[in-house]
Amino acid sequence: MNAINILLFDTPSNRIALKPFSDTRPTAKIRVGITTIEEKWNAYIPATYSYLTESYLQTKFPYISAEENLWINGSVLPNQPLVDAIKKLKHNETLIYGDTIIAFWSKHTLSSCVYVDNISKVHAKNISLSFTGEVIQLKNTWDIFTYNAQAIVEDLKLIKSTKTTEPLYDPHTIVYNLEDIFIEEGAVIKAAILNAETGPIYIGKNAIVEERAVIKGPVAIGEGAQVKVGSYISQGTTVGPYAKLGGEVINSVIFGYSNKAHDGFLGHSVIGEWCNLGACTTTSNLRNDYKTVTVWDNAIEGFVNTNLQFCGLFMGDYSKCGINTMFNTGTVVGVSTNLFGTGYFKRFVPSFTKGSPSEKLLVYELEKALTSIENTMARRNKELTQADKSILTHLSEEAMHIWLKSVIE
Repeated sequence: MNAINILLFDTPSNRIALKPFSDTRPTAKIRVGITTIEEKWNAYIPATYSYLTESYLQTKFPYISAEENLWINGSVLPNQPLVDAIKKLKHNETLIYGDTIIAFWSKHTLSSCVYVDNISKVHAKNISLSFTGEVIQLKNTWDIFTYNAQAIVEDLKLIKSTKTTEPLYDPHTIVYNLEDIFIEEGAVIKAAILNAETGPIYIGKNAIVEERAVIKGPVAIGEGAQVKVGSYISQGTTVGPYAKLGGEVINSVIFGYSNKAHDGFLGHSVIGEWCNLGACTTTSNLRNDYKTVTVWDNAIEGFVNTNLQFCGLFMGDYSKCGINTMFNTGTVVGVSTNLFGTGYFKRFVPSFTKGSPSEKLLVYELEKALTSIENTMARRNKELTQADKSILTHLSEEAMHIWLKSVIE
């Protein structure tokens, strides 16, 4: 396949279903497994990638159109049979899976303002080809941790096809099933236990695994991430780039630059970028009555059944909680919240909320939120860009509509 221009497109239904993580990024930028969805596609099909998403995101995540474009659904994870089917597509064909548009070619420039209408129009003119193989698509937030273990396994296969692991130098680290442990250059591991009998373990470039940490695969530790002393990181967990993780964590995805550096339990959860969970923050991932967990659905503005017995916390980018914070099963916390105090928060906390469960929650003013985020990023020698500020301004205005509708009363 010659050099091509690939556009990863969003659909409104997926964007709503994947809130709060889709609030600050296209769906293809969501991390599941070792890499983001976009990075997976780029590993299979090296190309120029851009995004067709909501207009308020397009400055940070630009839409670049060429004379000919290959459009791929940004919520779909690639695999080799799916990639092979896409490479065989002709210019008047659309690859579908059930009712889902997977990919199509277009010579047209589609307006990002009405992206779903234009995609539907192109699809309507094309011949539909049904894909009969396996398709993994993120349709709900809990799919991120549900598919994470499988995604780690598949991502590591791709990595191993082009790289070889670094040796494990530390004589005090105990290893089980060494052949399923992959260590990138510069990683430091000291006096830890790495058990890959239940699945592979990936330790990224310059990552640090400290003394007495126990890691039981499948687990991915991202570039520059830090696993703290005495941590227990278990099956299906991803620690994103430059994140810090401590305590007990099972089957959870922590995006880049977030901190859960101290004791406390995090299970079957997804934590966005630039979050901070104070010492001894704990999530419940199992109801006392063992019933399946319900989660807030933004489309219906009510709770839906996940049909999962284990489901914890979903926290959007830039959110923070104080020491000893407790979250009930299936809690959704939006973008840029500032939470503290004793007791359980309600199971839906909108973006730009501040306060304690024991008091009335308040609006977290945009300027104060931006200052806090800038201070957080400065500690990592990063800056909040104007594009980021524009996104947060949009989300702050959106959050005000939720407050005015008294959703959290």
